[in-house]
Amino acid sequence: MRNILIIGSGKSTSYLLKYLLEKSISENLFLTVGDLNIEHTNNLIGNHKNAKAIILDVFDVVSRTNAIKKADIVVSMLPARFHIEVAKDCITHKKHMVTASYVSPEMQALNDDVIANNLILMNEIGVDPGIDHMSAMQVLDKIRDKGGNIILFESFTGGLVAPESDNNLWNYKFTWNPRNVVVAGQGGAAKFLQEGAYKYIPYNRLFRRTEFLEIDNFGRFEVYANRDSLKYQNVYGLENIKTLYRGTMRRVGFSRAWNIFVTLGMTDDSYIIDDSENMSYRDFINAFLPYSPSDSVELKLRHQLKIDQDDVVWDKLVELDIFNPNKPVGLKKASPAQILQKILMDSWTLSKTDKDMIVMYHKFGYELNGKKHQIDANLVVLGEDQTYTAMAKTVGLPVAIATLAILNGTIKTPGVQIPISKEVYEPILKELKEFGIVFHEKEVPYLGYNPLNN
Repeated sequence: MRNILIIGSGKSTSYLLKYLLEKSISENLFLTVGDLNIEHTNNLIGNHKNAKAIILDVFDVVSRTNAIKKADIVVSMLPARFHIEVAKDCITHKKHMVTASYVSPEMQALNDDVIANNLILMNEIGVDPGIDHMSAMQVLDKIRDKGGNIILFESFTGGLVAPESDNNLWNYKFTWNPRNVVVAGQGGAAKFLQEGAYKYIPYNRLFRRTEFLEIDNFGRFEVYANRDSLKYQNVYGLENIKTLYRGTMRRVGFSRAWNIFVTLGMTDDSYIIDDSENMSYRDFINAFLPYSPSDSVELKLRHQLKIDQDDVVWDKLVELDIFNPNKPVGLKKASPAQILQKILMDSWTLSKTDKDMIVMYHKFGYELNGKKHQIDANLVVLGEDQTYTAMAKTVGLPVAIATLAILNGTIKTPGVQIPISKEVYEPILKELKEFGIVFHEKEVPYLGYNPLNN
């Protein structure tokens, strides 16, 4: 049998394992799933005869290399920073590898060795990055094939709660790593191109510079800019483009309320709060407000940030129970961001019956025969429950399909890759349609850039 080693069985692996197990008989596959939490892994694979769970510590060199030696291909679903040692072992033992994570400089530096060994290290093959690359390149290539000159590309993705499970004022629940949500946008100004001009949004203004868009049947959303929209300019072949903007989608109103935490400094992860383990939620909020012998924490916060009592932003803060003096933080030597994450997880964790939603939107502007045209494309995927989420589906299925395609030799080009070639994106997008992951494209009048960002 052909052996697939999957390292890590976190939230995004449910559909990955389901797909490969369903294919295991017809494709002669055996899955070995390595994780520290073997109980969770066994729940996902059940008693399937073509799979087994093993306890695997990625930092244990001996067990890691032994597992990789036995595999025909390795799928790393670990946090991004842990991929590099797995990748080096894959080169040493001549194994292909697949990850959903961004290509790090350390991973890119392995490219020559990967090619020399005729291997494929496929990265960025999840949802964002992943499906965003493949769906964008498919349209961009079609425009180029008919002689069009691309002048605008905007791309936005959001992991949100499905409408039927949207029962809080923030219209949001965690569908991915909560820490990434809390610290999003930090580490430098957001950078993008607008009508040929470089634009920058510093972190302290990021959540107050939003753009709005509509998705048919799902209503209105807002977008805040990603940190570096120009990262893929050359990769996508958009060197001469006028507008290039990538962002994250939320429901309208989220960003204005989130900006309260940014303004107060509660998303900061760079220092430790003294005596954090003995704080209440109310103490934590009060730590960022001026001293007053008479005013309450609530009054100080409203005055400090000029929030009216009848403002929905105030209702959103109250809903999170952040003023509760009886809820302990309970974290030792915690940063503000870590404490805020703890508070938010009380309210924003998906329940067993909750469904999540992935939303993606692309806008393409191009010139052809002297006229300007625009294509809008969007994708909406709804989850089934807390385990088989839309996030797991849109991350896990592309990973699984790519893994089998590499194993079967239909993806052949060696190197450290992302899925931007027709060899990769055409068969994967075609198969994803069978699972309801479908982009809906329509020609619309050319609107150009959004005047909010001019």
